[in-house]
Amino acid sequence: MKKQDFLFVFILIVIFLPFFVSDAVYGWYKSFNAAHGMVMSFLKFGVLATLGEMLGLRISAGVYNRKGFGVLSRAVVWGILGMGINMAMIVFSKGVPQFMEYMGMADASAIINGDCCLDKLWIALAVSVAMNTIFAPVFMTFHKITDTHILDCGGSLRSLITPIPMARIITHLNWDTQWNFVFKKTIPFFWYPAHTITFLLPDEVRVLFAAILGVALGVLLAIAARMK
Repeated sequence: MKKQDFLFVFILIVIFLPFFVSDAVYGWYKSFNAAHGMVMSFLKFGVLATLGEMLGLRISAGVYNRKGFGVLSRAVVWGILGMGINMAMIVFSKGVPQFMEYMGMADASAIINGDCCLDKLWIALAVSVAMNTIFAPVFMTFHKITDTHILDCGGSLRSLITPIPMARIITHLNWDTQWNFVFKKTIPFFWYPAHTITFLLPDEVRVLFAAILGVALGVLLAIAARMK
């Protein structure tokens, strides 16, 4: 491990250790999370998913940050995307069980929020498949567009207020990697099972677990970059 690796691990310890050693800090987190879910979604994804991208950069390029990467810009964008993910999780976790009841499965809405059982597993899988099939491709493509825009702006914070040239960026995206790796492989083989686990968890920890999966996303994107 290099010096930068020790520094990265130290930052992780500083961020997470207080929640494990202090009941007061953990209690504050739970109460604030319950009262301000969207704010916490912004913070969770802004911090964790950005750390995941930095880890991905370390895998693909050997460094955690470099000129033009735009850590702060990425953190803000991830925070905004995180609020969208929280909204999607609420919509699909409520809507899919309702649809399953419409199709004839009794008490699906109650089962998804109850104790773990086989029926809950199938409902969680259905929610995950629906969300990752309908929402995830649009989200992943938009995320790739924002990443490209930040890089085009040299990582500067002005990327947050500069209009995104959608047509140009969409035209020049690497659709071969986007389709054959990001869509065809990561969604069915990683995100379907990963978010099945997410929807088996209690409501109050789902967004946190999804944000932690952002670290995995950073690693997957790094692998995709190396494939490119």
